[in-house]
Amino acid sequence: MTTEEKLTILKQYFGFENFREGQEWLIDNILSGKDVVGVMPTGAGKSICFQVPAMILDGITLVISPLISLMKDQVNALTQAGIKSAFINSSLNQSQYYTALDNAQNGLYKIIYIAPERLMTDDFLSFAHNAKISMITIDEAHCISQWGQDFRPSYVKIVDFIDSLKTRPVVSAFTATATAEVREDIANSLKLDNPEVLVTGFDRKNLYFEVQKPKDKFAALNGFLHDKQGKTGIVYCSTRKTVDHVCERLNSNGYNATRYHAGLAGKERKENQDDFIFDRKQIIVATNAFGMGIDKSNVSFVVHYNMPKNIESYYQEAGRAGRDGEPADCILLYSGQDVVTNSFLIENGKDKEYADRETEMQVRERDRKRLKEMTYYCHTNDCLREYILKYFGESTANYCGNCGNCNTNFEKIDITVEAQKILSCIVRSGQKYGLKTVIDTLRGSKNEKIIRLGLQNLSTYNIMQNYSENRIRNIINFLVLNDYIRVTDDEYPVARLGGSANEVLFGDKQLEMKLSKDNEPASKKTDKVSEKRYNVNSALFEKLKTLRFSIASEQKVPAFVIFSDASLTDMCMKLPQNADEFLNISGVG
Repeated sequence: MTTEEKLTILKQYFGFENFREGQEWLIDNILSGKDVVGVMPTGAGKSICFQVPAMILDGITLVISPLISLMKDQVNALTQAGIKSAFINSSLNQSQYYTALDNAQNGLYKIIYIAPERLMTDDFLSFAHNAKISMITIDEAHCISQWGQDFRPSYVKIVDFIDSLKTRPVVSAFTATATAEVREDIANSLKLDNPEVLVTGFDRKNLYFEVQKPKDKFAALNGFLHDKQGKTGIVYCSTRKTVDHVCERLNSNGYNATRYHAGLAGKERKENQDDFIFDRKQIIVATNAFGMGIDKSNVSFVVHYNMPKNIESYYQEAGRAGRDGEPADCILLYSGQDVVTNSFLIENGKDKEYADRETEMQVRERDRKRLKEMTYYCHTNDCLREYILKYFGESTANYCGNCGNCNTNFEKIDITVEAQKILSCIVRSGQKYGLKTVIDTLRGSKNEKIIRLGLQNLSTYNIMQNYSENRIRNIINFLVLNDYIRVTDDEYPVARLGGSANEVLFGDKQLEMKLSKDNEPASKKTDKVSEKRYNVNSALFEKLKTLRFSIASEQKVPAFVIFSDASLTDMCMKLPQNADEFLNISGVG
């Protein structure tokens, strides 16, 4: 298969002139019969990596996915492109299920999407054992890892299914967020045969990141949305109650919003999701139950009303913005209560299954560590993009120019004396208390716990009485981020000296910390970046959106299945006059 032939398929069925980074390399390895693991950020084009070889390989490609909504969207898009495909999941009734199986047995489909729970059923096994399956693709592959952020026991059955086949097909696995440890676990758990692994990079340059710490979260959200009229976005909340509250207030304030969480009846959930996908509602307020597999390209912003439990979840959810390559905003509204809520969910959550008690304890400890890393993200004054990329093992510059911290005017202050006082207090109290107890001791609190423990007798008691709790906590966060203090990953975390502490306590190390001197509201700063759009005729763009919505409604598919916003922008820039010129538009096949 020559490059020209692959590009012909890419253009004919998917409307793209060239492959994106990593796509052709993965496709070539698949076509040569090698197992692959592809780690590519949301919007990087993972589906092309298995859909193109599926059209070339002589047989059927099975795509295993846990996401019913994604299956429907992908099959809709493939059908629009002229590729015969189907999905098999719990949304089909018995008659539809057997019709799909009959069509599959008759060789009607090149690509079949299937939920992992359906793999080991007698009917599907009977089909699979007599079909020519050339490739099995595992989407959301991190779900097979106990150490991933979204482990699903049903994924473990994938290996049994592959082992049951007479001839082992090529196996490809894809995910958007996986640390090196999770990538290795994916390959081992799926028993991949010496796989080729590609990490294209986690950076999404079109996304603007910002952390805000408002006293009134809803006022901050309202201020941000004021300049986003007509834009589509997601507001994530940590609890169902918060979702209902925020959605109700948004609608009261004149926004066109809907809601989504597991507490709603299935019919309402589906209707609300469809209202958002089909652009009947501009904003959806949701828990993390919403979004996986929602292939909606024109999301202009994602606001986290509450801090998620880990960086993986945050980056995956934030990454649902800007899938069309257009500038998009990812705003996180932080408060200390978010840490308390997430800690409770980790210790009392029933959403995970564990092989045994020891594994449960290990996973909970790992979840606590991840929560700590997420909390540090909210407190760092350094580049937010660098923090995320570094977490996933990617080296990058410490200035991106496209995040809230890089766009904030900081001044450096000397905190050497304050750091020495804090570290001394940790030492003199025996390195066996949490940060709140340390802070209370430094500020001279007379609460019952301090007196009962005798901490009022320490020489460090009351030595920072003139500092606010928030100021001391900010300095402590800086010390933790830079390994002067280490906080244990236990259920009840304890503050201890970090590896660099002695340089400050007993050496001549001078510490400087960045503090913001910027008085401009953060919600206004986002506009500097996110509003940088191509110079296009806005009236024409709106007419094209109206036409796209009309065609999508007629064909009963989401608007982005017809064309993405990026394609409409390209039309406005190139102004094609005939069919040949129209073929030069990105996304036109």
